[in-house]
Amino acid sequence: MTQKIFVRDLTLCDAQQSTFATRMTQEQINHVLPYYRNAGFYAMEVWGGAVPDTMMRFLGENPWNRLDQIKAEIGNMSRLSAVSSGRNLVGYSPYPDTLIESFYRNVIESGIDLMRVFDPLNDIENLKSSIRYIKRSKAKVDGAICYEVDAHYSPVDRIKAALHGEKIPGSIYTDAYFLEKALQLEAAGANIITIEDMSGLMTPSRTASIIQLFKQHLKVPVDFHTHCTPGYGLASVLMAILHGVDMVDTNIWYFAGGSASPALELVYVFCKKMGIELDLNMEAVAAINKELYTIRKELSAYDPVKEFPKPFNPLVDSFPAEIDRFFNEAIVAARHGKEDDLLRYCHAIEAYFNFPVPNEQVKVSQLPAGMYTHLVAQLKQVGEERLLEDALCLIPKVREDAGMPPLVTPISQIIAAQAVSCALDKVNNRPLYSNPSIQFIELIRGDYGKMPVAIDPLFRQKITGIQKEIAFDDANYIMQKPLVDEEGSLLAETEKELLLLELFPTTAKRFLIRQKEQRELSIEAVATEELIDYAE
Repeated sequence: MTQKIFVRDLTLCDAQQSTFATRMTQEQINHVLPYYRNAGFYAMEVWGGAVPDTMMRFLGENPWNRLDQIKAEIGNMSRLSAVSSGRNLVGYSPYPDTLIESFYRNVIESGIDLMRVFDPLNDIENLKSSIRYIKRSKAKVDGAICYEVDAHYSPVDRIKAALHGEKIPGSIYTDAYFLEKALQLEAAGANIITIEDMSGLMTPSRTASIIQLFKQHLKVPVDFHTHCTPGYGLASVLMAILHGVDMVDTNIWYFAGGSASPALELVYVFCKKMGIELDLNMEAVAAINKELYTIRKELSAYDPVKEFPKPFNPLVDSFPAEIDRFFNEAIVAARHGKEDDLLRYCHAIEAYFNFPVPNEQVKVSQLPAGMYTHLVAQLKQVGEERLLEDALCLIPKVREDAGMPPLVTPISQIIAAQAVSCALDKVNNRPLYSNPSIQFIELIRGDYGKMPVAIDPLFRQKITGIQKEIAFDDANYIMQKPLVDEEGSLLAETEKELLLLELFPTTAKRFLIRQKEQRELSIEAVATEELIDYAE
């Protein structure tokens, strides 16, 4: 029987978030939707993550309208997928069950039929209410486990620790850790399990061992999600396919590579050579890509690379014999577990097509690109760029003290900000953690969930004033007060608008005010036009 791989397309959500600051407008999306109808993707990721916030904040568009318009165009030709983060949903704080239920019911009523849920701490308890409400609304659950690596300690760090009698933590993020989380998600009701490598740190060899383990022990399909940032992405996707993964996440050509996921077209070439069926309409994909070329030019202000990959359509375009050999040699290297050779061939393929080179800073530091950027921004804000190296060196300690959490948004930003604060403590001869942020206090207290490693009660006492962990409690959540405009009318008139205000209080308030003003201007314009017509 021919092996078949399903593909989830990330172009309209994760890809534009990773590469173009989530700035695609509804008009731009409408240009590509007709071609998506016939593309044959298992699912299209179209919503969630930073999309709802960015649409209101920078585009002045209604996030719910985007879902409605996409569903109206796509219908049942493809599953529509969205992503949310545990109890944080698409906002920035833990939310109560009443809000979680309302959110998923409205998202699914608007057309989403596959909901990817992850928790930034891999605390499965944080996902159980989401899974329950998603299934109650008759959608499928994709339970994602955040991939992470253990804190990096240099030889100098280890020598210093030994001299001071300090113990460096052992391995936490083992294959057994990820399998345990996957089994817990499956038991909780997930229909698909994804190993989600948001930072792109999952090497091909690690991909092989984890995918094999998942396929041996899980009954539900397994998906693989990674990024190309440090240079492992394409090679790791190839390795996942060779070891039996059921689905892979990819982006279409002009939105692929760099900090985004690998290009579908390169995966297609590999699969054709291996006799693996993708069951996609690549002519429709090429039509989408033609539109994406124009859209990417329109998004140039948000494009950090600004250099496009060479045009390529695998149905009609060829490449030199040497590059063809690199594809073949990459497959051989992957089958024989020769990781260095596999990476060398994949990098040569990507270089030929002019995709961005691997980000060495991410590769060496093993920090997500977004976390590194946030760290630099924090230091610039306080005028202390000179402390970058000190802050980087403090990240392992801050992370260890905090219970070794995965470095996933928003946790990565919380750890980065605290490392900056600790670097300032050192240079000013203050004790570390003299100025813990509110978010760090909440993290240590237990608001975000359980850490992989128990936090020292004395450290929790130092940061929060209490030794015992306190989990998030619905009863302590304070809902936003109803907001009214200058005329005393409610700003939020529907449940969906109330959700926007609850998740993004400041941004949604500004957006809803603008939306109401625009609606009133439109009514006035129509009334004036009718009056003129009547007079004539």
